[in-house]
Amino acid sequence: MNKERKSRFGGWCAASVAVLVLASCQGETKPPETGKTTVQVQSADFVDHQQSVTLTGEVVAHVQTNLSFRVSGQITDWHADVGSHVKAGDVLARIDPSEQKADVQAAEAAVRAAEAQVKQASSSFERQKSLLAKNSTTQEAFDQAQTALQTTQGSLDSANAQLGTSRDALSYTELRADADGIVTVRNAEAGQVVQAAQTMFTVARDGPRDAIFEVYESLLFQKPSEPKIELALISDPSVKTGGTVSEISPTINTATGTVRVKIAMDSTPDRMTLGAPVTGFARGMPTKLVVLPWTSLSVLDGKPAVWVVNTKDSTVNLKPVTVGPYETGRVLISEGLTKGDNVVVDGAKMLRPGQVVDVIKEQAE
Repeated sequence: MNKERKSRFGGWCAASVAVLVLASCQGETKPPETGKTTVQVQSADFVDHQQSVTLTGEVVAHVQTNLSFRVSGQITDWHADVGSHVKAGDVLARIDPSEQKADVQAAEAAVRAAEAQVKQASSSFERQKSLLAKNSTTQEAFDQAQTALQTTQGSLDSANAQLGTSRDALSYTELRADADGIVTVRNAEAGQVVQAAQTMFTVARDGPRDAIFEVYESLLFQKPSEPKIELALISDPSVKTGGTVSEISPTINTATGTVRVKIAMDSTPDRMTLGAPVTGFARGMPTKLVVLPWTSLSVLDGKPAVWVVNTKDSTVNLKPVTVGPYETGRVLISEGLTKGDNVVVDGAKMLRPGQVVDVIKEQAE
């Protein structure tokens, strides 16, 4: 009896295992169907795009001069501060002229001594000349008198040159403006001992003005549509003028990664004073680009790409593209697409190549 029960139980277990195995095999071969991924697309269309650039800079003088004393000494007084308007020849500062005055006095004394020697040598020469005409002296004595006269004349010339140098050095104790302008820097203080060529004042000359901008290097490779740059005062944009690029720095600022560009202003409105902040506006050359939202951009082998829907079988595939400029909220494609391509702009996160999708909406830029 027990053997019969065991036999029935074993048969039932074997049948159950067979049913489970069969069910498992059927599950592997026929997975449950899932729905298609829904995406939104935009038809690629090349449009004329003109990039605009607006930067902030400041107004500076076209010519700025660093002024310094030509001789060393102690500053006794100064007469111009930052912001002062000076005219050519105005005294900006002085140094103690005692040493230079002493040099002038010594040079004047040397000139007087040389003049006396020339006078004495000249008299001796004339006397020897008269005696030689009467055969009352020798040729040797005459030649010696002539040489002495020439030597003293040379000494006089040297003394006069030294006097001129000393007087110039005395004039250098006064620092004067070399042109009309505005003082932008003052380093001079009364009682300060300065060395020759040490900058004491910086004067921005009157006349043309420039605008200085720090420009990112990539912008320099884009050719503007017009040579003129529009300039406007930040505090009052109605105050405007134009300008052209006059200078581009050959080096990059390592701290900011920018290049200094100087714009020569066509005219200088009264309110565009030195140091006034201004904006510079320029437009690039128009180019044909496809404008897409940033959500359409993907990656293929580390490079930009977009998903494109095949209109015949509704499958998607990645297509490599070349991105021109990036803008807020959108990217501009310069190469890789053809007119009419259906680009996926939304729903691309879970796509795979060859996947069939359901296009429910088409967007137009």
